[in-house]
Order: sequence, then C-alpha cells, then structure tokens
Amino acid sequence: MSRAVTSTPPSPRRPAPAVAVLLALVVSGVDAALLAWALGGLGALLAHHRALALLALWAVGGITLALLRPVRGQDTVAVERESPLVLLLLFLIPLATPPLSALGERVALWILPGGAALRWAGVALSGAGLALRIAAMAQLGSRFSPRVAMQREHALETGGLYARVRHPGYAGAWLATFGGALAFGSALTLPLVVVMGAMLWARAGREEAMLERHFGEAYRAYRAQSGRFVPWPGA
Repeated sequence: MSRAVTSTPPSPRRPAPAVAVLLALVVSGVDAALLAWALGGLGALLAHHRALALLALWAVGGITLALLRPVRGQDTVAVERESPLVLLLLFLIPLATPPLSALGERVALWILPGGAALRWAGVALSGAGLALRIAAMAQLGSRFSPRVAMQREHALETGGLYARVRHPGYAGAWLATFGGALAFGSALTLPLVVVMGAMLWARAGREEAMLERHFGEAYRAYRAQSGRFVPWPGA
C-alpha cells in the first residue's frame, strides 16, 4: 500500500458508484452468511447483538469505501512483486477471523476472560480500525495504491494521519481484524491475527525500503520521528 502521493496524479479509471456499492453489499452478504453458519443459523445471527453490530459497521465501511471509489489503474514507475500466497492470506484472514471466532464462541473453545465487556470492546476496536483504514485511504484519495509501488512524480506524505504513523492504513486493517476476533471472546483465531500482523509488518518494511531508495535522507528523517504502526518515534 503506497503511503507516498503524487503532486500531479494521473486521471485514473474509477468504477461506477452504483456498481461499487453493489459489490460492497455482496461482500456484506457473504460476511452475514459466514457468521450465520458459524453461529448456527440465521435465527442465531439475528439474536446475536454483537454480530449484528459488526455487520452494520462492515456494511457502512464497505459502502463508504465504494463511494470513495478507489482507483483501478495508476501511473507507477516501480512495483515490487509480492508472493501470491501472502496476498491471498491478507485477503482470507480478515474474512475468516470473525466467523471462526464466532464458531469458537458457540462451541465454547478457548474462551477469553473479560465477558461481555471484552466482547463489546472488540466490536468497538473493529469499528475504530475500519475507520482508521478508511481515513488513511481518503487522505491519499486517488493516489492510494493497494500495491507496494512508486508512482510518477511522488511527493512524500507526512501530514495528517501520516504525521506520527507511517502506515495508518495497515494499522487500521490489523486493528479491525483483531477486534473481530475479540468480539466473540474466543482465542481460536488469535494466531491468525498474529500471522496477519507479521505479514503487514514485513510488507511495510519492503515499502519503506522502496521509499528510502527514492527519497533518501528525507525519508530517513521522517522515519526517525514517526512509528511504523504506532505513534512512537522510531518504532
């Protein structure tokens, strides 16, 4: 995910808003079907307030992203090849974590302490992470890239959310997944959350190496006063 921006971005192709919103609703339907399966049926899903709250947050987030209309093509000058397995896992882990956690809750497997307070905190954390990810994408606008890539005529983005955190989008994605695990009070999927964090950390490192090659001392100075995923200088 590129966290540098262009000063004169190209005019990218954008999907029609109606089509993008429809796709977001389809994804929400898949999320609902997976949770219904994990909880034991549609009736169990409709009676599960935390699951419904998560679905509402995901639906709103998906529609918001659809209306932001992410780009489909960009004027890139360098793209780092990534493992198809890593890309697949970064897609599947956030999708699978909530339903597998819900299954763990239903069969009472590896239940975490904290009761309802922990579970609702997970819902709130998932919503906060999703909001952070959306805000980071919105700040970059049409210059956001889902790939580790450099665009033509880059200017380093160091303001707003990026002033203290170099990868707020990655941090938000991880928090949303972690919250989805905690929302059902089962530790079943916490190993998946750890794996996702490790993969995002490694991906951010590759991106930073590319940015350092391009910006040199300017990027090293920025990195020294910001954190990779947390607002802690040098972290």
